[in-house]
Amino acid sequence: MHELSVKTFFSSAHSLNGYKGPCSNLHGHNWDVEVFIRCRSLDKMGMVRDFRELKDIISEIISEFDHKDLNELACFSDKNPTAENIARLLFSMLSGKINDKRIKVSKITVKESSKTGVSYWED
Repeated sequence: MHELSVKTFFSSAHSLNGYKGPCSNLHGHNWDVEVFIRCRSLDKMGMVRDFRELKDIISEIISEFDHKDLNELACFSDKNPTAENIARLLFSMLSGKINDKRIKVSKITVKESSKTGVSYWED
């Protein structure tokens, strides 16, 4: 089994509805994102998948969040744009673009600071 990872980031604003504290106010983060992809067998080139291809797919998805107020996005109309919900949403969106018979997104880690973050994966 091989697992590769690709790191990226995006900047956005959000507020947490119903939160009792300063995070209920509009504020921003530079979110660090790490995407983990697993496979049981390598392709003909000896790769999980070309890093350039993966970075392009990930960048396309991340651009939907970059320099936006996350609360205004349709995907957060019924839930707070917490790190937990962002990680789960990115997992779903990237799985739909990357997963095939051989490889799959195994985990997403989202950090809102150098000291705090969350990972999401499915069994």
